Amino acid sequence: MRSNEIKVGVDRSPHRSLLYACGVKEEDLKKPFIAICNSHIDIIPGHVHLDRIGQIAKEAIIEAGGVPFIFNTIGVDDGIAMGHEGMRYSLPSRDLIADSAETVIEAHRFDGVLFIPNCDKITPGMLMASVRTNVPSVFVSGGPMNSGYDSNGNQLSLSSVFEAVGAFKSGSISSSELKLLEKSACPSCGSCSGMFTANSMNCLMEVLGIALPGNGTVLATSTEREELVRESARHLMNLVEKNIKPREIITKEAIEDAFAVDMALGGSTNTILHLLAISNEAEIDFNLRQINEISSLVPYLAKISPSSSLTITDLHNAGGVPAIIRELLKIKDIIHKDRLTVNGNTIHQNVLEATIKDENVIRPLDKSHRKDGGLTVLFGNIAPDGSVLKIGGVKEDLNYFSGKAICFNSESEAVESIFADKVKEGHVVVIRYEGPKGGPGMPEMLAPTSAIVGKGLGEKVALITDGRFSGATRGLAIGHISPEAAAGGKIRLIKDGDEIIIDLENKSINLNVDEQTLLDREQNLQFEKEKPKSRFLLRYSALVTSANTGAVLKY
Repeated sequence: MRSNEIKVGVDRSPHRSLLYACGVKEEDLKKPFIAICNSHIDIIPGHVHLDRIGQIAKEAIIEAGGVPFIFNTIGVDDGIAMGHEGMRYSLPSRDLIADSAETVIEAHRFDGVLFIPNCDKITPGMLMASVRTNVPSVFVSGGPMNSGYDSNGNQLSLSSVFEAVGAFKSGSISSSELKLLEKSACPSCGSCSGMFTANSMNCLMEVLGIALPGNGTVLATSTEREELVRESARHLMNLVEKNIKPREIITKEAIEDAFAVDMALGGSTNTILHLLAISNEAEIDFNLRQINEISSLVPYLAKISPSSSLTITDLHNAGGVPAIIRELLKIKDIIHKDRLTVNGNTIHQNVLEATIKDENVIRPLDKSHRKDGGLTVLFGNIAPDGSVLKIGGVKEDLNYFSGKAICFNSESEAVESIFADKVKEGHVVVIRYEGPKGGPGMPEMLAPTSAIVGKGLGEKVALITDGRFSGATRGLAIGHISPEAAAGGKIRLIKDGDEIIIDLENKSINLNVDEQTLLDREQNLQFEKEKPKSRFLLRYSALVTSANTGAVLKY
């Protein structure tokens, strides 16, 4: 056992003395030491209940013959951090979480780790730590929240409130209607109820094989979620005994399968950013062009909020992720069916009993929403290294858009102009210097996209940015433009009135300006964004790469 390095031998007498002070008994020294990497924090609804979940996990590990030790990571709630300077800390928190988890796991020589994430950057940060440390691991998320309902019985999610702000400012709804939505959309603990980043990542962990079936869709408030925690702890102890490590489960084939299911679900564009970062940590070579290859073969089967009014609960009741996987197994060579998962079964064995229970939620292959996936990568002279679009959130007959650029060097400038009615039908809103390096921190752009939709311009305006979007974003919103403006990308050379052509059929995004003009603009470019005052963000900005790499840090 790795933990013998801190508890066996005469030289470890001082170490044992400290362990006894923590409540460890002498008979415990012969048992595996298990870390519970929790992310309980009171200001994130997806995590506010994780203290209770952590205690359930602790009891289950003791029953299974281990010695559990809970430690916590930080967390950022993207919804609360949205629209102000706090959002600059969201993506950087992913690396802080990975680093802090690695530090505790390695410093104390744990034999296994039960990771309990749920929202936003916390899940990918823990996944990065898991493949980095490569200590036997199982993940179990905190689960999604219950759906909210409006006065007419229609289901709500967090995106309903963001879009309602735009509707209120355009005079479409009253302040009392907005207040009712505000109070109704998020009725319980858990991750927000649409196919946003948290639920997208928690669903994909099932496909990666690092979490049990049901992880992505079983409600946070259910007894079924509590049993999933206990079962996860029992399987972890089996992995520790057999010394089966994360990199034996999260393989290149597992990443390919995760992207396949991501396409079928139309997950958050953030999943691309995070799966690339996890691949980098696991030393798996993967790039954006490979994602388009997968997307071209996988139909879009489940259209969940924000792309429809359906929620994660509807997905669960319709058969969940196992039903999606089972349907994709009908396509030759899309899913690597013999891959190992944390419960000892193959991915195929895990879904043998799965069925589609509601074809209005999960469509069979021959009735798919699209013949290709819900996410796509666009290339062109604006984005030679790629850009990302949640095409599942775009109106199905909108395959081509040509418009005149209206440019902003920050998100706040763009939002102010949208609400001031300066953004008109036919515009392509360009928001730049908001990438990983330039933001810094690649803030999410839910405020401008929600404002555009709320003002009734969702199908009449496009938005492109080197920043990123919340999983709650829908419409013709293209993010992750790479290289970003701060890294010399051509997005910084666009001027108001330039024609931008977005061709979804050919997966391209181009600026209709000749190269000589762009060279002249580059030589005369005056703008330089003010550097952040935060030492942490300065350090992050100096080390981070553009989004096409997963925004990983390079030393």
